[in-house]
Amino acid sequence: MISRTKPELTNAQIQDMFDAACLGKVKSFDKLGDGEYNAVYDVVTDMGNYVLKVSPLDKTGILTYEQDMMRGEVFWYAQIRTHTNVKVPYVYYKDFSHTVFPSDYFIMERMEGEQLNKAALTNDEKIWCTEEIARIISKFHKVQNNEFGYLQNQLYDNWYLALRSMTVNLIHDIKRAGRKTGRGERLLKYIDEYKSLLEDVPCSMVNLDMWYGNILCVRKTEKIELIVIDPERTVWGDAIFDFVNLEFAKKLDKKTISLNAYNSIAKTKINCTQKEMIRFAFGIGYLALIQEAEKYYRYTPHHYGWWRNVVSCKFLYTNAFKILKQGLK
Repeated sequence: MISRTKPELTNAQIQDMFDAACLGKVKSFDKLGDGEYNAVYDVVTDMGNYVLKVSPLDKTGILTYEQDMMRGEVFWYAQIRTHTNVKVPYVYYKDFSHTVFPSDYFIMERMEGEQLNKAALTNDEKIWCTEEIARIISKFHKVQNNEFGYLQNQLYDNWYLALRSMTVNLIHDIKRAGRKTGRGERLLKYIDEYKSLLEDVPCSMVNLDMWYGNILCVRKTEKIELIVIDPERTVWGDAIFDFVNLEFAKKLDKKTISLNAYNSIAKTKINCTQKEMIRFAFGIGYLALIQEAEKYYRYTPHHYGWWRNVVSCKFLYTNAFKILKQGLK
């Protein structure tokens, strides 16, 4: 995907990075993946195959929560490897000093497999993948903390304070781009209205971005294995927010496949109570606000991504406000 934030690297620059990591002489490299923020390269050296990930050079053209986001990604890879049995790449080397290259980068294991959104699956395999992703998310949510928010911004004592700050930051990002967001302001008012509900939310590791492009699919004889990549948008927050990307277009209580699989191993089950539905509404509303802000920083109206975000955030806002307006009835 074309994006204005991705840096373009030369062979010499990549070789400098691999020299610093003592990972061999670069034989070839190619751009990799569908990500829309960092530059990702598939690199082959005389020592092996690797993935190089490089953060944007221009820090003024990114959203507030994306500042130093790569440092958080390395942290979340470590959390997943330490506290779960979910398969993720191993990080061989990281450099946040800007001495070799003027932005953050790291080098990780090159995993076999293809992105799940590009895999040819049978109907039964698609159902199994939906179930397995929900089980993976359930494992993530067992990793808990006593403070909420993005590592790269500020952590807070409860989810109300964190979500409010995250929302305010996105509203300010849109204003910084010379735009206004009436729907973002409306979402913020609802956050204040449901303050007491949000203050009671438990704190979990929440991926926020479990779409098929961030999952690798590996076939082993008749078995499929899923590998999680790009946990960079992970936050300490409300577990229900991860259900936004599971069976994407459905309301929480209609995500039957995901709910059954999740609840089969979950520490805390999701029962689709009215309070949980409202928390889910904030999840889809927050994603809508991210997509609204992103289009000003990633694209121009000539990009497909701009119009995709316009349509998607309208759909998400509509559904979020419908639930939030109904309230605890």
